[in-house]
Amino acid sequence: MVIKMRPEATEDEKQDIINFLKDEGLKAHPSQSGGVTLIGITGPLENIDISDLRALDGVEDVVRLTAPYKLVSRHFRQEDTVITFENGVTIGGDKIVVMAGPGAVEGEEQIETAAMICKSMGAKILRGDAFISRTSPYSFQGLEKEGLKLLRQAADNNGMLVISEILDTHHIDDFLKYVDILLVGPRNMQNFELLKGMGNIEKPVMIKRGLSATIDEWLMAAEYVVTGGNHKVMLCERGIRTFEPKTRNTLDISAIPVLKELTHLPIVVDPSRAVGFRDKVIPLARAAAAAGADSIMVEVHPFPEKAQSDKAQQLYPDQFDQLMKETKAIAEAIGRKL
Repeated sequence: MVIKMRPEATEDEKQDIINFLKDEGLKAHPSQSGGVTLIGITGPLENIDISDLRALDGVEDVVRLTAPYKLVSRHFRQEDTVITFENGVTIGGDKIVVMAGPGAVEGEEQIETAAMICKSMGAKILRGDAFISRTSPYSFQGLEKEGLKLLRQAADNNGMLVISEILDTHHIDDFLKYVDILLVGPRNMQNFELLKGMGNIEKPVMIKRGLSATIDEWLMAAEYVVTGGNHKVMLCERGIRTFEPKTRNTLDISAIPVLKELTHLPIVVDPSRAVGFRDKVIPLARAAAAAGADSIMVEVHPFPEKAQSDKAQQLYPDQFDQLMKETKAIAEAIGRKL
């Protein structure tokens, strides 16, 4: 349910409504959209009479949203959410931001070299996992906290932001110390306790689509975080599991325009994890930019053949350079920047 305030509504009237909702056991989520104050309402709504809300001072209208997700809905906020960082990087604006780096942090020299390469070619955000969820318990599991420290150090040395995947609520404090964007991976998209934990922090959160998740289920995962109070959420399409065996997963390019219609949240695309083969990452990155993605995340390794995980999908530096040049051309063709 959403309350639309009159343009002339005073701050006292808005606060009175928020207090009223609190007294009714509901949670208020104020937002600005099109110059108008909207107050989203979450909680047990069964006993709330819309006519009572409409009668409150300063209220213009009350709308009951039919979609299961409320706060991430385009009906709640018409303008696109733009996430801004202290160094001036924005995700969700007119620029397409590139996140790049190795699939996993393997050591100081490796991550430092990767950061230098990615920064020199235009990437703004350094990716790299320190805690890794692997199908096999015998596979490389990451350097854990030490990996986060190395990732932070490499990013700071090259003037970059950091994104890394968090697997457990017990790691939140370490991630808040070393990471700028906390990534909830596809296997944890419906880890509701982790999502609730992400709602209690102030740093941006990226939610990757689950292997077999529908768009509505994905948006509901984001709703968990936003309902908790953290509105700095972005969605990442990274391929879904289908019957097609020629690629690792099937990148759902159509999800981008669909999401742009349904939600105001920024959209990221990860072609590396989707396709699984480095020679196909560049064309998928071009397609993602053309379809309207706000950010592209790719895996880049100084020496992919030596990588301790996902060797086949990590780009060589010269391939990343090509990706940046071609994606820039696509961005300019549709009126955006890289």
